[in-house]
Amino acid sequence: MTQTLLKPDLNQTWTVGDVVADQTHPPISRYTLALYAGASGDHNDVHVDIDAAKAAGLPDVIGHGMLTMAYLARAVTTAVPQRRLRRWGVRFAAPTRIGEVLRCSAAVAELVEIDGLPAARLDLKTINRAGEIKLFGEAIVLLADPA
Repeated sequence: MTQTLLKPDLNQTWTVGDVVADQTHPPISRYTLALYAGASGDHNDVHVDIDAAKAAGLPDVIGHGMLTMAYLARAVTTAVPQRRLRRWGVRFAAPTRIGEVLRCSAAVAELVEIDGLPAARLDLKTINRAGEIKLFGEAIVLLADPA
């Protein structure tokens, strides 16, 4: 995994447009999907069985959507401690295919307050090298630990 954290210190001032997390993951492999299926309990055939995937009209197996979301969550929680995460919402936009390299990022969309505490609304995005959006959404994170 290649990782770049552009704003890892929450003592810095964040501004709208700042990219606060940016991670690129190795290519999705059958091995990755098998490990994820075992760890998550999601053994849906379209993720692990090429014949089942083809019977469903796919050219090959596809990655678990929740694996793609986990990569994005890792990017965000590497930049911001998980205890500061207040909201999380994503939408799946396209299946992830074998061999794709995923890049997960979070950028400050808006500075807000949550229960009187400074926070940021982050635009979240996971894309492949061709720029195809796999997952997008938003998160709200506190900029300081709650008392």
